[in-house]
Amino acid sequence: MSTDAARALVGAALELAHRLPRTWQQMRAGEVPVWKGRRGAQLTVSLPPDGADFVDRQLAGSVGRVGWAGIERLVDHARAVFDPDGAEKQRRAGADGRRFDVHTREATHDGTIRVEGELDLADALDLDTAIRQGAEELAALGSTESMDVRRSMAAGELARRQLAFDLRAEAGDDGGQDAASVVKPRQVVIHVHLSGAAISRDEAGIARVEETRLIVSTEQVRAWCTGDAEVVIKPVIDLEDHHPTDAYAIPDKLTEQTRLTQQVCALPWCERPARRCDTDHVITHGTGGPTCSCNLAPLCRRHHRAKTHTPWTYDRTDATTYLWRSPHGLHLIKDRGETRLVTAHPPDQ
Repeated sequence: MSTDAARALVGAALELAHRLPRTWQQMRAGEVPVWKGRRGAQLTVSLPPDGADFVDRQLAGSVGRVGWAGIERLVDHARAVFDPDGAEKQRRAGADGRRFDVHTREATHDGTIRVEGELDLADALDLDTAIRQGAEELAALGSTESMDVRRSMAAGELARRQLAFDLRAEAGDDGGQDAASVVKPRQVVIHVHLSGAAISRDEAGIARVEETRLIVSTEQVRAWCTGDAEVVIKPVIDLEDHHPTDAYAIPDKLTEQTRLTQQVCALPWCERPARRCDTDHVITHGTGGPTCSCNLAPLCRRHHRAKTHTPWTYDRTDATTYLWRSPHGLHLIKDRGETRLVTAHPPDQ
């Protein structure tokens, strides 16, 4: 291998042995693939010692089963907490790399071209919403094309509407209304969890964006909500309140509270976002389980059926922790999205 490749290999080994000792031990025992240990070390090498230790502790016992995206999010979290200056520098570097390219000189013989870009999250969400709505309008008007084709057509329709809007703005209106006054302001919906110290700027503020499960700084959130953005403040839901009801149907407020408390499926190792999950009665309603925040959990449709129709069972031990028992005698805990094995009992004979 080249000198640079050898230097990177030695650096990864040193990172694992001295700053990620738990991961190193599991890798040497064959419990973690070598490639995953090396790639993890490449991510943590730029963290301060406290940040690397935080990642190693969080992954202890589960790094072999955690997906790569989950490891990247954990490293981003550690960077925001233990190296806020570095996280801000990285954010600004990412912002400088934004672009949007339409490769008009690379048209195929079929008359199609490739479009690619790197956008700000809020801009990308706005664009995706506009294109999705356009695709739905085309379907309502009778288009029988696939969703992908209709989305591509909607992008063209969006561009043509904008061109027509510009022509009208140049011509001017009788009422003197200019273009800026009729542009719909941005609407940003972000659920932010912050400590009191972060709000008072005594420590780094971290925001979690549910739509992409990103970890961003409070400075980034402020940037999204300035300028032409229309900020709508929604009622705050106290995640520790209890709102029992006698009905089986779960009110929207309880569903929202459950999704905010546990942001992914409650089954071990499942990372499906809670907003795409069912809301399950932990103790079934038919056996006396209340419809209350203390007895609800998000389960994706597949795992909801597994809990209902197979021997998988679980208890809710606190607001964010679930104790599961598998059909094979495994006891597992899902706590704040992280899974760990408690004990394994042989099945009853």
